[in-house]
Amino acid sequence: MTDLILHHFDQSPFSEKVRLVLGLKRLSWRSVKVPVRLPKPDVVALTGGYRRTPFLQIGADIYCDTALMCRVIDRLAPEPPLYPPAATGMQHVLAQWADSALFWAAVPYTLQPAGFPHAFGEVSPDELKALAADRAAMTAGLRRATLADATAQLTSYLGWLESMLGGGQAFLLGGAPCIADVAVAHSLWFIRLAPPVAGVLAPFGKLAAWYDRVTAFGHGREAPLGSGDAIAIAASAGGHAPAEVEPGLGFEAGAQVTVAATDYATDPVAGALVGLSTGEVVLERRDERAGTVHVHFPRIGFQIKKAS
Repeated sequence: MTDLILHHFDQSPFSEKVRLVLGLKRLSWRSVKVPVRLPKPDVVALTGGYRRTPFLQIGADIYCDTALMCRVIDRLAPEPPLYPPAATGMQHVLAQWADSALFWAAVPYTLQPAGFPHAFGEVSPDELKALAADRAAMTAGLRRATLADATAQLTSYLGWLESMLGGGQAFLLGGAPCIADVAVAHSLWFIRLAPPVAGVLAPFGKLAAWYDRVTAFGHGREAPLGSGDAIAIAASAGGHAPAEVEPGLGFEAGAQVTVAATDYATDPVAGALVGLSTGEVVLERRDERAGTVHVHFPRIGFQIKKAS
């Protein structure tokens, strides 16, 4: 298997989601630590400006958004399955809810004044201000919950999850873990980064025991890699994962398009369309350092437009 290269930073909740998947699969992977905020020149070289963390690199193919990244990892390492058939379509519905509604209750709750300094580790007051400004720019136009609303929402959500474990099963949808477990776990992990506000989790004992089972997956076998080395790997890869533009989906192969998230961090990535299906979109772009890269996005949560 070509090396899996995860570009992430330690305090990123969505990075923790992927790290747990790598642990569940017992995989070896290369770890590139990216800056927590802009500027990110090496990230731009590979992604064309994708703003979110993490992203996954396999040679000269760059996979954005954890929903897609998890599918790719499962395809390359199918055992144990991340999408067990017994969990049915409910696992996808629950994972999407966790990555959106649960996440957007957990984030404003955790980043209240008592929690914010803990969520990003030991940084200076000036860096905290810069981080706050960076995240405000990422979420411009997104209506975030107030602290009071986030607290109420989070408390309800935790109660729902606790009730799902009332039957004594080990994981949310049965006896085996699935994508829903890691999707829920990363928001709880983020709250736990901030001990002054993590007491909201205390009343939910079944959920705490479940969380311990999920985090016991670990992170697999991580080996550090410099960002410049990752760029060099892309430049020398010499090929890409197969991709095609399926007919009837509104775009022609080779069209110059942009792809952007529809909720936050909506910075568009431009390129030539080389792959399109109901599940994925792939752009080809050229960078003077990384060479020709293919940047992959999931179809859900992203919008394609013809370049102006």
